[in-house]
Amino acid sequence: MPENTPHPPQRQSWENGWNPDSSRAPGTRRLWLAGALVVATIAACVTVTAVTGQTREPRAARPAAGASTDSGPGLLTFSSPSASTPAAPKGRTSMASASPATTGSPAPTRPAGSKPAPRKSPVHQGSSPKPTTDRRSVRALNYPDRYWHVVGDYVKLDPAGSPAARRAATFELVKGLSDARCYSFATADGGYLRHRNFLLRAEHDDGSRLFEQDATFCPRTSPFTGATMLESVNYPGRFLRHQNFQLRLDPYQNTDLYRADSAFLLVDGLA
Repeated sequence: MPENTPHPPQRQSWENGWNPDSSRAPGTRRLWLAGALVVATIAACVTVTAVTGQTREPRAARPAAGASTDSGPGLLTFSSPSASTPAAPKGRTSMASASPATTGSPAPTRPAGSKPAPRKSPVHQGSSPKPTTDRRSVRALNYPDRYWHVVGDYVKLDPAGSPAARRAATFELVKGLSDARCYSFATADGGYLRHRNFLLRAEHDDGSRLFEQDATFCPRTSPFTGATMLESVNYPGRFLRHQNFQLRLDPYQNTDLYRADSAFLLVDGLA
């Protein structure tokens, strides 16, 4: 009867708490961990490179005039255009300001078929006479029985019924003292009409450049047929108009009353 040699008992794997994996070679887990670490490192490098490239991109070109960068780097905003003001009739010059002004003259009756003042009107358009020496009287469009009339040192809008009033309402229309393309009004006693403190008055020429400019008025087309507007040569945008029957220099106003008060007819001299 053969002898059976006793063998030591073999421990089962579950007794040690782990099951050996016989399907792969030893060290495979370490290789997977090393590969995952390499991939993570490469991804981090790519991310850092991309962020660095964005921050080092050249900045946008300097914004043009009128641009504002208050909303943050790289964002441009532009200021809104300012509100436009009504344009005065003009030739070489435009309206400097359009400040409101009150008037005491009665509201005019607008002639039939009249149109608003045009935005542009070159010098010498309309029905105004050529700026050569000529005897003229200046009649108001909306007060057809009243004329420019020298009273003392000032020019008012009055009826010209008497011979003396007709003489005081007659002027020599000459080439502008400051600009030959414009007008100056000479009085019978050798003076000229000029504005001072924005009021029209009759004074003698003192030979100064200021006097020549104050006594020069450029004709501009009126929206009323046959009428003329007279713009100051040294205060562009201010026109002669009557207010309370006083002749004065006022900024252009985009109203029917202003256009009527500043519309004049250059008619044959009354005397």
